[in-house]
Amino acid sequence: MIGVVAPTAAGRRLAARLADAWPGEVRVFDGPVRDQFAEAWAGSEVLVCFLATGATVRLIAPLLSDKHTDPGVVCVDEAGRFAVALTGGHDGGANDAARRIAALLGAEPVVTTATDSAGLPPLDGFGADLGFRLADPAPVARVTRAVLDGAGAVVVADRTWPVPALPDDGPDPVRLVVSDRVDATGDLVYRPPSLVVGVGASRGVTEEAVAAVVHAALADGGLDPAAVRALATVDVKADEAGILAFAAHRGWPVLTFPAAELAGEDVPTPSEVVRAAVGTPSVAEAAALRAARDAGRGAELVVTKRVTPTATAAVARLVPRGRLTIVGIGPGAEDLRTPRATAALRRAAVVVGLDQYVDQVRHLLSPGTRIVASVLGEEAKRAREAVELATEGHAVALIGSGDAGLYAMASPALELAGDDVDVEAVPGVTAALAASALLGAPLGHDHAYVSLSDLHTPWPVIAERLRAVAAADLVACLYNPRSRTRITQFDEALAILRAHRPPDTPVGVVRDATRPGQHVHLTTVAALAADPSIVDMRSVVLVGSSRSRVVAGRMVTPREYAWLS
Repeated sequence: MIGVVAPTAAGRRLAARLADAWPGEVRVFDGPVRDQFAEAWAGSEVLVCFLATGATVRLIAPLLSDKHTDPGVVCVDEAGRFAVALTGGHDGGANDAARRIAALLGAEPVVTTATDSAGLPPLDGFGADLGFRLADPAPVARVTRAVLDGAGAVVVADRTWPVPALPDDGPDPVRLVVSDRVDATGDLVYRPPSLVVGVGASRGVTEEAVAAVVHAALADGGLDPAAVRALATVDVKADEAGILAFAAHRGWPVLTFPAAELAGEDVPTPSEVVRAAVGTPSVAEAAALRAARDAGRGAELVVTKRVTPTATAAVARLVPRGRLTIVGIGPGAEDLRTPRATAALRRAAVVVGLDQYVDQVRHLLSPGTRIVASVLGEEAKRAREAVELATEGHAVALIGSGDAGLYAMASPALELAGDDVDVEAVPGVTAALAASALLGAPLGHDHAYVSLSDLHTPWPVIAERLRAVAAADLVACLYNPRSRTRITQFDEALAILRAHRPPDTPVGVVRDATRPGQHVHLTTVAALAADPSIVDMRSVVLVGSSRSRVVAGRMVTPREYAWLS
């Protein structure tokens, strides 16, 4: 919950905006200020104070205990100009809250945490989105200081995980070790959620018996319980009280599988006695392998079945999935790149893209980010490289101009990516939308996108699609319209559209939309056919429908809806 302390009228007005925007998430406290602070501190994950920072510091000072458990504190001035992350930037969520509040109020977020300022992931939260836990948080401040001072950092892991980039070119890099083994050592050690414990049990097994066999299996493998992501068993044990109680005590979910599915697992120690009892020759080993494989892109059994009179346990380790994020970086203007796209670029360890697009976002990338850039015409190569790197387990961002799903990199990449890679797509403002906004409202009604490039699609196919668009009286958004060597195709495209359009049908030609050198030209289909020289490969051409018109110098396609009262 976000607790809000707002003792003044101006503060309460701003607090009301937070409460209206995030209903059920925000509680605005009232009463004497010190009482507000005490109550909000005890019941809030983040505390937002519409007060001066000095006053807030004095009020929270007696309440501060531990940065790992205290709520994050954000100060907002009464004019709503700044949202300052005061304490608990990472652990308390104040940094993210300050950015979120600033976006809502139109304020400037003020985040002074050293790693944020340097563009580095916080080491106390490194891999937190993957489920990593620090084995010992005590060295975090010292190690963070070393990295900020230029020591560099290297990640040493049992398996490749899709972690963010870190600067690795320092003179004496610190070692960040990602391991489920209790004997792993490094400057900082993180426990990944890499293990699944499979459990079999007799009916009526006690919690103590389950605990004993599980901990014995983990100890036999030299494995840390902090790396266990779940218990797994056969579905007929879904209501076994001893298993459920032990899992609840450890905070581990219980995953269950039908006996018929577990029977298909290849395990080292099958048992016909177990098959006769529950319908599968293995419960502990088979369930551990199945659950680990479902959570990753493969699994290995690292502790074979351990048997006690009432329970069995085995441990499997998953092979982590990589992460492929397909990012649309927008049409070129910084403020038309979405915040989600910026966050995805900063989270990536590898960025793959066309060289000129990489140059547009290079300043956003975290230190240590690996860049894989290539030239125009190598789309298939970029898609293949991005998928291969993600399949190896890395955090990869594949970038495309505008929206990566529209005549860009999403399609060729997703044709190659299997279910062993986690994929996320971040939409972007595409060229047609940027051009439309500059022209007026040409896309106000039905429209179609057509690329005139015949590098991958035969021209007769493109021409047939254009005839269908023209006959349907749709606004046509023409991508890749005309190059130095590909001229006649654009002339033919205009001829096809002109056959179904009045000569004065408005046409918008926008070159380098939102970029330096932007040019917006409003003409007609007849005039453009007479002189198409203003069109090139950096242009988007929007040909109106028969109903499109120019109103006060702006291109408009009417919606023509009959509004119902």
